[in-house]
Amino acid sequence: MTGKFKKALDNNGKQKMSYNSLSEQKLQRGLRNVVRDGVMSNGMTVLTSGAFLAVLALHFGASNVVIGILATIPSIAQFVQIPAILLIEWLRKRKLITIIFSILSRAFLLLIAGIPFLFTTKGRLSFLILALILNAVFGSVSACSWNSWMRDLIPQEKLGSFFARRLSIAFSIGLPLSLLAGFGVDYWKRNFPADAITGYSLLFASGFLLGIIGVLFISRILEPPMPFLQEKTRLMKLLLEPFYDLNYRNLFHFLGSWHFAVNLVAPFFTVYILKRLQFDLSWIIGFTILSQLMNVLFLRLWGRFADRFSNKSILQVSGPLFIICILAWTFTTIPERYMLTLPLLILIHLFMGIATAGVTLGTSNISMKLAPKGKATAYLGANSLIASVSASIGWAGLKKSVRWKRKW
Repeated sequence: MTGKFKKALDNNGKQKMSYNSLSEQKLQRGLRNVVRDGVMSNGMTVLTSGAFLAVLALHFGASNVVIGILATIPSIAQFVQIPAILLIEWLRKRKLITIIFSILSRAFLLLIAGIPFLFTTKGRLSFLILALILNAVFGSVSACSWNSWMRDLIPQEKLGSFFARRLSIAFSIGLPLSLLAGFGVDYWKRNFPADAITGYSLLFASGFLLGIIGVLFISRILEPPMPFLQEKTRLMKLLLEPFYDLNYRNLFHFLGSWHFAVNLVAPFFTVYILKRLQFDLSWIIGFTILSQLMNVLFLRLWGRFADRFSNKSILQVSGPLFIICILAWTFTTIPERYMLTLPLLILIHLFMGIATAGVTLGTSNISMKLAPKGKATAYLGANSLIASVSASIGWAGLKKSVRWKRKW
């Protein structure tokens, strides 16, 4: 394989650069840095989301509605994928866009870490919401550019096994990290009870540091030039094309219903365990670790199945399994906590880890494989947009149900 770029003439006779192929050595070096970034980014997510974010928000006086808002911000922020697509098609420098917007996004994690020291009690929650919105918005632009970049970088025949390996390595390191973070927060609360919130500030500061290290790895990945379309296409037509693609429309149908269901209930799992079932934060960390452990164990298995059979096959198994796990939550109280509550929570998190691994891998692989070369930015951006719309509808239904409950 050659590492040179082939010169070609466009329809107007002007010289342009089209991507031929990278040398095997450079490709493998780039893929290793993709994995390293995955490890750092997952570590950042572990320390700055999920149970830790929910508990920090509760310290700031967040209600159940606010917890739901915080959980759905990343999905709703995907609406900026449309201007992101325009930016990427205009600049055609996906690596530069990814790096700049990743830094901007992750900088707000450091600002969140400083909230207890910068704001009074009344202003903390408002700034937390604002910082998370900006974090998600800039991160969405970065993700749009990143997905298009990876679509052209990673060999299609290795897509399933590569992402399975990347996710499994990232989760393997995320497991002890989340456990260490949980113990660290509990240790801080025991020794500094009057300043317990500082423990969460340290988590967010550490997450910011891991995120910046991830950006350094991103900067070492080679970027194939964006493929030129064979015929000139209007930008609006390019944006709408995924919605006229039958296969991609079928993917939209699945993702729409999936994100609606997940965003309708998932934001309150942590709050439910803390407030309704009266378990400590250490139990939540334990459940999360169990779920992530099953993720690690099954990701490579799902990856092998995806390459051997199809991504659709693993979705047909993992999707219904996740929905069954959501249904099982209703049996954790009859009507209060009872002797089978703990064993049932363990089983739920065990199978949710298995199901999440399959759905995450399957949907990401399908969306990348179905995206035509040269149009990946628009297709993958539309994919994220459908996810955000579904999440918004799910959040609207959740908010309405909360108001109905308060009324009665």
